[in-house]
Amino acid sequence: MTGRLAIVLHAHLPYVRHPEHPHFYEESWLFEAVAECYLPLLAAMAGWNRDAVPWRLTLTLTPTLCAMLADAHLRGRTAGYLEAMVRLAEKEVERNLLHPDLREVAEFYEARGRGLLEQWHACGGNLLAEFRRHQDEGNLEILTCAATHALLPLWLEQPAAIQAQLAVAVADYRHHFGRRPDSLWLPECAWDAGLDPHLAAAGLRRCVLETHGLLHGEPRPRCATFAPVITPGGMSVFGRDPASARQVWSRHGGYPGDPRYREFHQDLAHEAEWEYLRPHQSGTAERVFTGIKYHRVTGGNGPKEVYSRAAALAAVQEHARHFVAQRNAAIAEAAPLLPHRDPLLTAPFDAELFGHWWFEGPEFLDAVVRIVASDPGLRLTNLREDVAEFPDRQLAVPARSSWGEGGHLGVWLDAGNAWMLAPLRAATERMVALARRFSSRPVDALSERLLRQAGRELLLAQSSDWPFLLKMGTAGSYPAERFRAHLESFNRLSAALESETGPRWEPFLRTLEDWHPLFPELDWRLWCDSETAAS
Repeated sequence: MTGRLAIVLHAHLPYVRHPEHPHFYEESWLFEAVAECYLPLLAAMAGWNRDAVPWRLTLTLTPTLCAMLADAHLRGRTAGYLEAMVRLAEKEVERNLLHPDLREVAEFYEARGRGLLEQWHACGGNLLAEFRRHQDEGNLEILTCAATHALLPLWLEQPAAIQAQLAVAVADYRHHFGRRPDSLWLPECAWDAGLDPHLAAAGLRRCVLETHGLLHGEPRPRCATFAPVITPGGMSVFGRDPASARQVWSRHGGYPGDPRYREFHQDLAHEAEWEYLRPHQSGTAERVFTGIKYHRVTGGNGPKEVYSRAAALAAVQEHARHFVAQRNAAIAEAAPLLPHRDPLLTAPFDAELFGHWWFEGPEFLDAVVRIVASDPGLRLTNLREDVAEFPDRQLAVPARSSWGEGGHLGVWLDAGNAWMLAPLRAATERMVALARRFSSRPVDALSERLLRQAGRELLLAQSSDWPFLLKMGTAGSYPAERFRAHLESFNRLSAALESETGPRWEPFLRTLEDWHPLFPELDWRLWCDSETAAS
């Protein structure tokens, strides 16, 4: 019997696009993810293909992330970010001429930056096409997500919101990847049994839940998290392997805390003189991370030691071997209890952990894949392949759950962000009323545009990112400002439609279409109930 390992990476960013500003700090979330996570991940895939390494990987590319990766404006700014990173590294090499240990690190960043820029230009900045090619070749399974990462269980009382989030996501996936999706990442892994019929209606058949969502299901799963269950609606549900999560995620004892790895928080932005840094700070008046970090995690509370790339890569190999050995041990323990199938370990992570938060994370993934390739007792798989190979699954209803703090929905219904829900519910009711009203009569071109943009603004306001960031306090006032701006825009567009004063609002509409052009073919009729839509 051979154990199976399904590594699932969830790549997601909220939709941040500000062409109205020459520089906008929050756009750097995308630039950093491209440089530190997405390009290195694609480089690893290319290396596996080059070396004939058998590999399988599951990757979410959320609709908002896809929209940003495909956007010409953001692609231009991403290229500018990569070029600026190389220029700063060149200056750092020169600045550290008399400091050999720091100069060696600076030379590493210069070479790395040049390699990333070369990789970017080689694919024309079209990362989605690269990911699509790997899926078409059969090694990568790309998952979709709700259109704007909305927390779906919150919308069970307003099913039109769920219908729109899923249908827009399915259409967007087909646009980018040339096929319908059949697996999705539930935003925040948030599950409620009431979602089952909505997911089935959208043609979605596989998802991943937090461990307790599966283990506390009815009936309890006979195979624990070592095999998926199937819901009454036909959804194959995979449960997260908790040991895999602890070894990579844990703040206490997880691999990224090893003293040889690069320290995330100590950036050149907080060490160099402002006049020296200012040309590389994207026009902002504040110090923001440059991506050049000279120190390792080290130990204790004393000064941080200088980063050693060789030592960090040695740690990667040690941890990759340990990770695979631990997975083999878990498989060996579970195998006697699963006589009818190979044990499966599902290991889901935020993709941005690998490269952004844990700088050496892409090298760790690369090492794990290569070690598993030569391990006779373990094989990489993905969600689609596992269901195809082992079609017999236990019927069960998973428990209401999420992978947020506390295991449920408290993070998004905190005292500091729960105020967002009531106006969102009112806006959703308003959108349903508009869709029903206009679906019963001919619609002129301007009203069509107003309805589409109203749908976009409502979807963007529903993103789970705004309450999450507000709860975490890591993005200042930006999440609340974005939420209020989308809601206000939606209400203004709705008022124009309700009062039939659309021509007066056309300049405002044109501005919104320029700022938020995602989902260009959005169908506002999705907010109709089934009876109205059918008529």
